[in-house]
Amino acid sequence: MKDRRIYKILEKVKSLEGTMRSMTDEDLQGMTAKLKAQLKDGKTTDQILPEAYAAMCEADRRILGTMPYDVQILGAIALHKGYLAEMFTGEGKTLMATLPLYLNALTGKSTILVTANEYLASRDADDLRPVFSFMGLTERAGVPREPGEPLTNAQKKENYAADILYTTHSILAFDYLLNNLVDRAEDRFLREFCFVIIDEADSVLLDGAQMPLVISGSPRVQSNLYAMTDFFVTTLKEDRDYEKEDKSVWLTDRGVEYAERFFGISDFYAHENFEINRHVTLALRAHVLFEKQSDYMLSDDGEIVLLDNSTGRSLPGMKLRGGAHQALEEKEHVKLSQEQRSVASITYQNLFLMFPKMCGMSGTISDAKRELFDVYHKLVFVVPPRKKVQRVDRKDRFFASAQEQFEAALEETLTRHRAGQPVLVVTATIQDTQIFSRMLVDHKVPHSVLNANNAYWEAEIIAEAGQMNAVTVSTGMAGRGTDIRLQDGVQELGGLAVIGIGRMENLRLERQARGRAGRQGDPGSSQFFVSLEDEVVTAMTGEKTAPYIDGERHISQGKLRRLINGAQKTMVEQSVSSREQSVRYDKILRRQREILYGARDRLLDRDTIQKDVVRRLIIDDLRIFMDENPKLTHGELTRFALDNLTYELDPEKLPEPGRSRSDRQRLLERLENYADELYDRKTAMFKDEEQLQEYLRQCILNALDDCWIDEVDYLQQLQYAITTRGTAQRNPIFEYSREAYQSFGDMKKTMKKKIVRNFFLGDPQTGKDGRMNIVFP
Repeated sequence: MKDRRIYKILEKVKSLEGTMRSMTDEDLQGMTAKLKAQLKDGKTTDQILPEAYAAMCEADRRILGTMPYDVQILGAIALHKGYLAEMFTGEGKTLMATLPLYLNALTGKSTILVTANEYLASRDADDLRPVFSFMGLTERAGVPREPGEPLTNAQKKENYAADILYTTHSILAFDYLLNNLVDRAEDRFLREFCFVIIDEADSVLLDGAQMPLVISGSPRVQSNLYAMTDFFVTTLKEDRDYEKEDKSVWLTDRGVEYAERFFGISDFYAHENFEINRHVTLALRAHVLFEKQSDYMLSDDGEIVLLDNSTGRSLPGMKLRGGAHQALEEKEHVKLSQEQRSVASITYQNLFLMFPKMCGMSGTISDAKRELFDVYHKLVFVVPPRKKVQRVDRKDRFFASAQEQFEAALEETLTRHRAGQPVLVVTATIQDTQIFSRMLVDHKVPHSVLNANNAYWEAEIIAEAGQMNAVTVSTGMAGRGTDIRLQDGVQELGGLAVIGIGRMENLRLERQARGRAGRQGDPGSSQFFVSLEDEVVTAMTGEKTAPYIDGERHISQGKLRRLINGAQKTMVEQSVSSREQSVRYDKILRRQREILYGARDRLLDRDTIQKDVVRRLIIDDLRIFMDENPKLTHGELTRFALDNLTYELDPEKLPEPGRSRSDRQRLLERLENYADELYDRKTAMFKDEEQLQEYLRQCILNALDDCWIDEVDYLQQLQYAITTRGTAQRNPIFEYSREAYQSFGDMKKTMKKKIVRNFFLGDPQTGKDGRMNIVFP
């Protein structure tokens, strides 16, 4: 999209360049106070943008030694206007971001830049802190300085209080969830969200958006169904008992009938068989959708270690949610780890939609502009390159077999290496980097291999990929965010040559790979070598291509091209569909989350709890108890009173329950009177109204948190189990929505019971610090 208003604003910024250049350092620094005052007097950020950007451009020149180019200012204006800006690799997105960060930080509201990994967040924050400090703003990196050393709440509070924060999308998401789990208002560390820039926006908003981020808490009672359902799944046959499509697998009607016979149940989808259904689904996914050495591996000590095959990263310590990890462990016959309950969950879509002002930047985002508008309501602005792109993008070469593909790629690599030209080989999977590395070793070619295992040293290695004679083999994401600068003399050899091996999951990933070469008008080239054995193709076509790979049937170049490109197109469509489904699932949870988090905040902010509200909860609880027990015995009545009302029961207060309606009505009235008496006795324990209010708040907060954890955990499990219901002529989203609505209603009823029980049976104690500590029943 081309917005003419942005070009007009650029002219205004440029017209102030001379004025800023003539200022002393003190006058330039004084612009911050001047602009803040203008905002305080009623001006908007749009109105002060030209002056703010011109001042920051001059500050960048003086402190960093680099003046933003016109295209960087253009992109910076687009970011402030809320666009997702596509800017070619190497054009200077990091410097460009200083302008909108400075402008929005002047408002005093939270201003955050999130990027792909902790190394980039730390590096960029350190590099740019001097210029922000020069202009009188505080800036922090919200990431641990040492891996494995989490930040304390006090450190987080200091970081988020800074004018500008650099962090990662995953840390921000988990911090949001953790901020809504604190017990005291003073432990909260987040400010209200306002302005965010998302670096590598396509990676975050699209590629990383399918899997919810989940915080796990207390362990769940370990199920004994994993072994039984694992054995059951090993007896199934594809196409007869189950069907597979992309990243989904489900039982056929015949498979469902077999499951009902195997487990001795009448309705596989009945609510009472939820756990069997869930465990069968988990075992089926573990065996059919997860491949060893591709999606996970076994460590030396027999633990499942997850792999991110698109980036090549191993993910030590990370576990699949909802019992999926234990299903994998059962499949591999290793010791089952303790299954954890899900305490809180959110997707990136819903996290970033909470920001009133959200924008992003990437080298490749325009290909997904329709999806980005549909999900995030964001338009894409393509920033023109500063210099004409000199890179030569050669036509893809298509092969039937992987052997032909790799040999051709190797020949191209060797040819360019012998001439001294640097070569960057980008593969679609981790395994392909390993295969190609072995081929280079066989030909005695020195090279570096990047599997995206360590972002710190990856950046150093990828930065050297433009040296003469260098050969670097990398997965697509490794070292992303780091420029590849060419050594003197490399331009004359043709610049960096990018050789891609394998059709990638989408065109954006391939454009990212090509964009490594031809930085800021440098020469360079790119070419992809693809085959019918690429993972994308086999995942989408199954065994249909086997005769062509084996040479049993001839295939023309035209059909080869259509099959391979068609497989990528199908995968893109399925990925979009999967992300849309993820949005729908989390949208349902988001409504519940907003209600619960809003209630938590009101409690932490010490809202007054009216006494009649508590009394009404007590009466509701008593009436629910009576309704649920139409044939109540005296023993059940006594048990209820001891479990919910008082440990010091007066037997005379509980008459023998009758059977008639009038008897039950009299009993209810007696119970209500007894509860009133106990209420007065309880409230008399507190020295003043403030102490009573604190007690009530903690009672409600404890009940709210316990019930919400159960709800989140149940909905996480439900998502896994619900996927098979599409084969039972049911809409999975509708089923999930219906059951989530019902479970939310059940949660509210349980919450009322817990609040009443906490109020009557809670034991308030005062600690040495003077704070109230409550022992809950």
